[in-house]
Amino acid sequence: MKQKFSMKWRSSKQPRKQRKFIANAPMHIKRKMLTVTLEKELRKKYGRRNIEVRKNDEVKIMTGKFKKKQGKVIEVNVKKMKIYIEGIQITKKEGTKVGVGIHPSNLKIISLNTDDKKRMKQRNEKKTGEKTENKNEKKMENKIKTEKTQTKQTGEQNAPKKK
Repeated sequence: MKQKFSMKWRSSKQPRKQRKFIANAPMHIKRKMLTVTLEKELRKKYGRRNIEVRKNDEVKIMTGKFKKKQGKVIEVNVKKMKIYIEGIQITKKEGTKVGVGIHPSNLKIISLNTDDKKRMKQRNEKKTGEKTENKNEKKMENKIKTEKTQTKQTGEQNAPKKK
């Protein structure tokens, strides 16, 4: 695997290459890797197993030192691939409190932030399949148009020429 990031690279059994892929990935791809599993009711509601985490989503920590604790997402750090949660802090030796970054694989979303209408619209379209229906309708319309133009062209060719 080359030094720089490559989209042509598919997969490897070697953990060092997997880590390198994630470390060298550009931000727009790293953002897609920050998905968190949904609670069972939300899975049924949105028809998905996981979703990209955003600020103000309510999450539950599933593993680690803070297991079973819940809170709102304060910050999503794409560069470090960490999520910071309200109330999840450690005390440093000097006495100051610092937020703990948690990897998205250790979290579960309890409730989604529905303030962003675009996010919810995308979820609902994927759930109901409205987009795919629209695409199928457009394909059928295009087929009909091309068939009509083809029949017109063949009809003109078969018609006798006027002088």
